[in-house]
Amino acid sequence: MSQKAGDVSAVVVNRDAGDSLLACVASLRAAGVEEIVVVDNASSDGSLARLFERDWDVVLVPTGMNLGYGRGVNAGAKRATGDIVLACNADLVVDAKAVELLTACLHDAPDVALVGPTIREPDGTRYPSARNFPSLGDAAGHAVIGLVHPDNPYTHRYRRADQPFDSTSDVDWVSGACMAIRRVAFDSVRGFDPGYFMYVEDLDLCWRLHQAGWRVLHLPEAEVTHVGGVSSRRHPYRMLAAHHRSTLRFFSRSTTGPRRALIPVVAVGLGLRLVASWGLEAKKSLAGESILARGRVE
Repeated sequence: MSQKAGDVSAVVVNRDAGDSLLACVASLRAAGVEEIVVVDNASSDGSLARLFERDWDVVLVPTGMNLGYGRGVNAGAKRATGDIVLACNADLVVDAKAVELLTACLHDAPDVALVGPTIREPDGTRYPSARNFPSLGDAAGHAVIGLVHPDNPYTHRYRRADQPFDSTSDVDWVSGACMAIRRVAFDSVRGFDPGYFMYVEDLDLCWRLHQAGWRVLHLPEAEVTHVGGVSSRRHPYRMLAAHHRSTLRFFSRSTTGPRRALIPVVAVGLGLRLVASWGLEAKKSLAGESILARGRVE
């Protein structure tokens, strides 16, 4: 492992990820990561036992309950020793050069708190992991129209879908599925907000880092592949509810001044969208599909 990648600790949050967890840890080892902390959110699939049979050097942090993703990363970061924390979903495969590239980026730019890689779907297509903080109009359009017509201008602007992402760039936020975080920056904002169970915690973290004066980057040449949905597919209705609660939490936190009067309106709108999402999920489930097929709610 190069000197630039030597001070990184990977924190992998596991919840019944099965063989995907083994593949994730193996890819991190191949990428040169020496310290891997696996935070287990009360898995019952035997994945930890299978992992420990293959890799005795993994640091295991059993939580005894499902803390969610952000709180899981926080627990792992407390145990990790590296100056850089690489937060990973358990259903992620890291390219051999990705960790070194992400770590080098942080070394070269001391005002950058966090950098995210290109995230590939299993079929090789690029997932829109680097995004804008949505305006109120774009957020509303994305939430309402995007539920049934994903290819709309509001979603395009929010996802920055028309941008090539062919060079390192400053972005508003990146997906928490994989992000390299400077520990001093992470600690300065007290890590992920434990008030989020699942979803939006990555947007919230990046927003607070920007508020504190840090930069967030997207590094396209670093690549990972995200299977997605290994755990969340088992409880789709609960995950949809968690997403909508998290969205309301972020809107309430980030909205100031007279626009705070809109919080009850947004709460009602999100409640109606949740009911519609549940209905769409039921319909797709009957057809053998799911709007959580890749573990992400958009």
